[in-house]
Amino acid sequence: MAPVFTEEQTELRQTVRRFCEDKFSEAQVRFLADSDEGFDRAVWRQMAEQLGLQSLAIPEEFGGAGFTQAEVGIVMEELGRALAPTPFLPTVVLAANLLLGTGDSALKAELLEGIAAGEVCAAVAYLEASTAWDEEGIHATAVPSGAAWSVTGVKVNVIEAQAADVILVAARTEAGISVFSVDPGAEGVLVDVVETLDLTRRQAIVTLDAAPAELVGADGAGWDALTHMLRMASVALASENAGGSLKLLEISADYARTREQFGRVIGSYQAVKQKLADLLLDVELSRAAAHRVARSAADEDPVLPQEAAMAHALTSETFVKAGYDAIQIHGGIGFTWEHPAHLYFRRAKSNELLFGAPDHHRELAAQHLGL
Repeated sequence: MAPVFTEEQTELRQTVRRFCEDKFSEAQVRFLADSDEGFDRAVWRQMAEQLGLQSLAIPEEFGGAGFTQAEVGIVMEELGRALAPTPFLPTVVLAANLLLGTGDSALKAELLEGIAAGEVCAAVAYLEASTAWDEEGIHATAVPSGAAWSVTGVKVNVIEAQAADVILVAARTEAGISVFSVDPGAEGVLVDVVETLDLTRRQAIVTLDAAPAELVGADGAGWDALTHMLRMASVALASENAGGSLKLLEISADYARTREQFGRVIGSYQAVKQKLADLLLDVELSRAAAHRVARSAADEDPVLPQEAAMAHALTSETFVKAGYDAIQIHGGIGFTWEHPAHLYFRRAKSNELLFGAPDHHRELAAQHLGL
C-alpha cells in the first residue's frame, strides 16, 4: 500500500509541529487570546520567512512555492492541534483561494505576493445577516464611482478583520456577484470586533457605507471564485478539526494513564477505556477523511465537491464530540478555566457553524450526488 504522505510532506508536518510547540504553548495561546490584535505579527512573519507556510499553495508566478492543498492541509492540521492563534485561515485559505479563482489582474498579483511573503494579512467579508451561504444570501451592493467602485452593506462573522491589511468583499452589481478589495482603514468602513465563543479566533461585523473599493477580476464573475473559496475552506477546516480532535484524544489518554481514583488509574476502568476507544475510532476516521479530501483537492478530483462537504460535516461533529468526551474524562478539572479542554471545545463549537452547520454540508453533498 502506498504511504498516505510523501517523505517531503512528513518532514513538513514535523517542522510545523516543532514550530507550533515552540511558538504556541498553552501559555502563549492564552496570552495571544487576550492581546489587542489576537496574534503575534512577528511569529506570522517567521511562518513566512523561515518556513514558507503562507506561500505553499500559491503559484510560483505570484511568489509562491507552487505546492498544493495537501500541504496546506498538513499545516492546518498542525495549527489546529496547537490551537494556534494566527490569520492563516482567512489569509491563506480564504483570501488567497478567492484571489486565485478570479480573473488575472495586477491587484491579484500584488496581494498574492504580499500574502506569500507574510507581509499581508487579509480577510474575506462574505456572510450577511441572512446567514445564507448561497448566491441569494449576498445583498451588499457595489456601484461605479468614478474610476473605482463604492460598496454598501453589512457583513458578519468576518474572521480576523481587525488585523486585516485588506478585506475582500462579496457584493452584488448589475452584472451579478463580484469581488472587491477594500482598505479597512478607508472612509465608510467600520470594523467592529464582537465577542465570540472561540477565544483564539477573532470575528467582526464589517459595515460598509459607500466604501471605496477596487474590482478584483471581472464584474459579475465572482460567484465561481467564491464557490471555489468555500470549497477550499471546507477542505482546510476538515484538517483543522482533525488536528484539534487528535490533541483532545492525546491529552485525554495521557490523563487517563496517570490520574488515580480509588487506588487505580482511571484508564483501567471499563467505562473510561470504552470512551477512549470510541474516541480513537472517531478521530482516526476524521483524520482519514481530512487527508482524503485534501488529496482530492490537490488532484482536482471531480468528486471533490461532495467529498469536501462530507468531510466538513464529519470532522466538525467529531471535533465537538471529542471536546465533550475530553471534558468528561477529565472530570471536574476538565470544566475549569485553567484546563485547556475548554479552549479546544470553544474552537470545536465555533468551527461547527463557521461555514455552515453539518446539516448544510450534508445537504450540499446530497445535491452534488444528485439525491
